[in-house]
Amino acid sequence: MYGVEMSRRSQRIQQRLQQQVKPSISCREGHDSIILEGVVDNWAQVVRAGKQAAHQGYRGVVNRLAVEGLTLPPPRSPKLKDTALDGLHVDVLIVGGGVTGCAVARELTRSKIVVMLIDKEDDLATHASSRNNGIIHPGIEPHPGTRRAHFNVRGNAMYDTVAAELGVPFTRCGSLILYQERWERLLGPLFMARARQNGVPGVHLISRNEALALEPHLAGDFSAALHMRSTGIISPYLLTIAYAENAVQNGARVSLETMVVDMKVREGRITAVRTNRGTVFPRVVVNAAGVYADTVADMAGDQFFTIHPRKGEIIILDRKKGHLISHVIAKPRLLQVKSDTKGGGVNRTVDGNILVGPNAVEQPFREDYSTDRDHIELMLRRYLPLVPELSPADLITYFAGTRPATYEEDFIVERSQYVRNLVHAAGIQSPGLASAPAIAEEVARLTVNALGEVTQVGGNPTFDGHRQGIPEPEHMTWEERDALIQQRPDYGVIVCRCEGISKGQVVDALTSPISVTSLDAVKRRVRVGMGRCQGGFCTPQVLRIIGEQNGEQLAAITKKGGDSFILAAETNSVRRGS
Repeated sequence: MYGVEMSRRSQRIQQRLQQQVKPSISCREGHDSIILEGVVDNWAQVVRAGKQAAHQGYRGVVNRLAVEGLTLPPPRSPKLKDTALDGLHVDVLIVGGGVTGCAVARELTRSKIVVMLIDKEDDLATHASSRNNGIIHPGIEPHPGTRRAHFNVRGNAMYDTVAAELGVPFTRCGSLILYQERWERLLGPLFMARARQNGVPGVHLISRNEALALEPHLAGDFSAALHMRSTGIISPYLLTIAYAENAVQNGARVSLETMVVDMKVREGRITAVRTNRGTVFPRVVVNAAGVYADTVADMAGDQFFTIHPRKGEIIILDRKKGHLISHVIAKPRLLQVKSDTKGGGVNRTVDGNILVGPNAVEQPFREDYSTDRDHIELMLRRYLPLVPELSPADLITYFAGTRPATYEEDFIVERSQYVRNLVHAAGIQSPGLASAPAIAEEVARLTVNALGEVTQVGGNPTFDGHRQGIPEPEHMTWEERDALIQQRPDYGVIVCRCEGISKGQVVDALTSPISVTSLDAVKRRVRVGMGRCQGGFCTPQVLRIIGEQNGEQLAAITKKGGDSFILAAETNSVRRGS
C-alpha cells in the first residue's frame, strides 16, 4: 500500500510539471526522493521544476533534467597526479575544504582517531567559504523548524568562544533591517514572531531616531528598524584556515589538490575512495563537498538531492569609508519572510571595508564566478543610498560566489540511510558560515557513532583547541610593534602599502601549519593585495618572497594553482634581483 501511495504522489507531481513546465518531464522515485528526468528549453525551467517538486513529502529532489543545447562542464580538476596517498588507511576521510569540512576536521580531533581532509583546489576556502560577506547571521531568516534555523541560532551563539580559541577577529556588531515606508512596519510583527519561533535573542523593533543614534550616517528616509544584537562579522576565509590549522595541530592531515574520482561500495559500505593521488581506505566518509556534494553522494550510491548553484555577487568598497557604518544594514522585502534568500544590503567587514550585496541569481554552472555589470550597477543604485556618503567612486572591486542550495532549501546533516559509513554535510548554503560550529558538532557526533560501530573510539587527551594566528602589527600599540620588529626585523619591511602588511607576515603565511605556494593563498592568510590598488604595488614583492621562501622560480608561481601563472618567463635582471 505504501508503494502505491508513493507512486500516486509521483504521478501527481509529474502531471503538474508536465502542465506547468514542460510536457517531456517524467518522474520516478528512488532512495525516498523524487527524481526528475527529461529535456527542457532553458535553465529557468530546470529550477522551476525542481522547486515545484520540493516539499512534497520526499527526502529530496534529484533533478536530472537536461537543457536542450546546453553542455555542463565537468568539475575543474587538479593537474597533480601521483601516488602519495595510495594505500593510506584512515578512520575518517572528509571531502571538502570549506568552512564546514574544516570545522568538522577540528571537531573530530577531539577524539583519538586518524582524520584526513582532502580538497581539489590548491588551498582551502577557495569557493563559497571565501566568496561571501562574512556575516554571522542571527537566525531570523530561516524558516522555523528547519535545520537551517536550528544550526544558525546554535552556531551564532558559539562564535565568541570559537573565534577566541582560534585567534580569529570577530565582532558582534548587530544588524538593522530598515523599514522605508510606514506600511512596511507591518512586517515587524512577522519578523518578531519568526525570531521567537527560532529562538533568536536580542531582537527589538526600534524607532527611526533610535536607529539613527546607532548609525548616524544612514539616510533618514525610513520609518523604523528591527535591531538584532546577535549579528556578527568575521573573515570567512581566515576562519576556515584557522579551523584547518588547529585540526592539523591536533593530528589531522590535509591533502590539497586531491580530488575524489570514484568510490567503491560493497554491502552498503564505502570500502575505498579513489583520488588523483591514489586510493584511500577510510572507515567513515564525511561528504562536505559544497556544490559537488550531490556528485559525491552519487559516487557512494546515495544521491537523494541535487545542488542547484545560486550565484551571489558582492561589491567591495574602500576602507576609507569603513567608519560610516558599524552594523549590518538591510532593506526588507514584502515577501522576505517567505523567501529562500535574505536579500542584500551593506555591511562593514572585520578588516574595515564595506561590502554591498549580495544578490541571488540561479545559474547552471557550479564554478562560474563571473560578474555582471548590470547586476553590479543595480546593487549600487539600490543599496548605496542607504548611506548617502557612499559613492560608486569608493568601489575597489567585486566578486561572486556560488551557494550550494538543494531544492528543499535546507541543510542536509545526517548519516546516510543506505551507506552505513557515510555522513552528509550537504546543501550548506547561507547561513552556513554562521552555522558551521554547530554543524561541525553534530557531524562529528554522527561520525564518531558510525566509527564506533567498527572500532573503539576514545578521547584525544592532548587536544588543544587554541591556535595562535599570524601577528597583525596594524592592531598593535607602537610599543608592541617595536618589540616585534626588534625580534623579527621582517615585520618592519612593509610590502603591501594599502593594507600595511609586512614581509614577516607573508613569510609566516608561507610557513604556517598548512603549506601554500600561490599568491591568492597568501592573500587569504594576511590580506596582502586586498587594498585599493588590488596588488598593483605589492605583487612583485610578494612573488619574490614566495620564490625565496619556497625555492621556486618566479615564473613557476601561480595566482591560484593550476595553470594560473602570473609571469610568462624570468628575465636575467629579475633573476639577479635588480
